[in-house]
Amino acid sequence: MHQRSLFVYVGLLLISTVLTVAKAQGFQVNFQGQKQQGMGCAGSALIQDASTLFFNPAGASFVSKSQVNFATTPIFANVMYVDSATNEIYRTENPVGTPLNLYALVKSKRFHRLAYGLSITTPFGSTVQYEPGWIGRFAITRLSMKVFHIQPTASFKITDNISIGAGFVFSPGSVNLQKDVPVQFNDGSFGKAEISGAAMGYGYNLGVYYNPGGFLSAGLSYRSGINMSVSDGQVDFTVPEGLAANFPNGTLSASLALPSVTTLGLNIKPNASWNIVADINYVGWNTYDTLAFDYATNTSSLLDTKSPRMYQNIFAFRGGIQYTVLAKDKVLNVRFGGGFGFSPVPTGYLTPETPDGNRAYFTSGISYEFNKRFSLDASIYATKITRADTNLETQLSGTFTTIAWAPGIGINYNW
Repeated sequence: MHQRSLFVYVGLLLISTVLTVAKAQGFQVNFQGQKQQGMGCAGSALIQDASTLFFNPAGASFVSKSQVNFATTPIFANVMYVDSATNEIYRTENPVGTPLNLYALVKSKRFHRLAYGLSITTPFGSTVQYEPGWIGRFAITRLSMKVFHIQPTASFKITDNISIGAGFVFSPGSVNLQKDVPVQFNDGSFGKAEISGAAMGYGYNLGVYYNPGGFLSAGLSYRSGINMSVSDGQVDFTVPEGLAANFPNGTLSASLALPSVTTLGLNIKPNASWNIVADINYVGWNTYDTLAFDYATNTSSLLDTKSPRMYQNIFAFRGGIQYTVLAKDKVLNVRFGGGFGFSPVPTGYLTPETPDGNRAYFTSGISYEFNKRFSLDASIYATKITRADTNLETQLSGTFTTIAWAPGIGINYNW
């Protein structure tokens, strides 16, 4: 392969990997509340604890007590890839992902209609690691990404039945990509490339909540898109000495537009024991239409590049039920749910970093209140996604099957 063509090809793959990692539904982590997870990850209209700071900030003023909530949901996920030309099978060796959330919510004693709080969540991120020698190793061998949302929030009851809320989102993140480069050393091994960098972005979270205290409550929230700016990334190549000038180590810059999410939620309460919840999400993936990548040092082989991606806005539907058992001063909640989400990845743009497809999933959960101050939540999530595609840019053609399950646990302290 001509050196100029080779490096432009490698550059496009690097760009694609860094920027697509957080974009597909497969890397949008929806584990921000154990109670919601037990009900299909829905619950923006059923306000139960401090996790409403993320799901619907307006609901914070309806939480009955001040509270600290911490939870984590280990993700066990692996991908099997079957190449369409050879029928060879390749698998990932992913480490366990550990998304977490921490909430602190305070009810104002002086102004009873006011509540405020702070949330720390990980709504985007993943680690993907393919087995050595897999057919797509020139696109990716390992990828690790983390995005945090740190959100101070305030909520105010306009009336006894209606509240509003808003939060400012500060979003730091990091990415590390490793891949093989299609040039060989004398011993037959391939060159390697590693990209790493830190990113920063800012956004906001708005909500309205209506609860007349009867059969129905409703919530509407909007989480803004966030432009994650990578201004001081680093690219390092390990290549034969004769090609080092064409593969210079150096800095890079790029940007990553995380999507906006609009959610309409309903909670139906037919009696004191049952809640039926549903959320409709509209996710603004269309901001991801082009990849742009800027090297600090350009050579005749290394050019700044732009690459179309043309992601699409999608709907996702989530729902579940909760049954409450009262026994003296103890409370037990049992939950079941599920959901369906369309993939934003158009045909021809599926990549091994985001082997995403339309997905259905199932969840269940439980909560137990030990006393008026301490309670424990647990949930479990399971899904299977299969999608075949041929990438227009790399011509990688095959079928990806992803199986994932995630048990979660959380603890709450009220005062």
